[in-house]
Amino acid sequence: MLKKLIIFILIILSILYLTGCVGEPKVPDAQFKKVSKDSGTLWAKKTNIEEKQIIDVSDLNKNTTNKEIIITVDAVDRIEFPIAEYNKLAKVGKGTINGYIYLENEYGNKIYGKNSKLFLNPITSYSKQWYKESYKSGKKMSKADARLFNYVKFTSSNNHGRFVFYGVPSGGYYITGSVICGIECGYDAPKKIRIATEIYLNNNEIVNQDINKRF
Repeated sequence: MLKKLIIFILIILSILYLTGCVGEPKVPDAQFKKVSKDSGTLWAKKTNIEEKQIIDVSDLNKNTTNKEIIITVDAVDRIEFPIAEYNKLAKVGKGTINGYIYLENEYGNKIYGKNSKLFLNPITSYSKQWYKESYKSGKKMSKADARLFNYVKFTSSNNHGRFVFYGVPSGGYYITGSVICGIECGYDAPKKIRIATEIYLNNNEIVNQDINKRF
């Protein structure tokens, strides 16, 4: 009788195994979570990049779709500093440049740049790239070569926006400055507006040159 019972039990177990009713060993929840976490870590190491490094989400709102995600544009690389070109430039001269820096609104009113710092930058292939890419196109550029500042002159305007550069060598330059403007220019809060212009002078010439922009 016992022998028949044992044979019966073995037959039942065989049937259950063949029909798949006996499941695989269950992985504990804690171990499963660890495996999932490790997989994510490995993926991150393989990609070696974070979303915030390539996606600018500053303009996104609740109505923005995935197609409207803005990809961050890297800064424009400056060309190699043309040292031979700069070595040909004179650092001392007898020329003078003076004028006013201001914005002019649609009503003809002038908003002067009071105590504004101005830069006199020699026109070269290096500065031409800055003028085109940064000033004209508004693009961000990589950091300027420190050697550039050996050739740039500085001055400041007075309370009336008047400025003067003395001892300027002959040649072409970009004069750059800024004016702070608020409600006069239609802004709710004061904003710094950059202005740049080209100028050329010869020998000990005195040039009157305003730096202005109609706004």
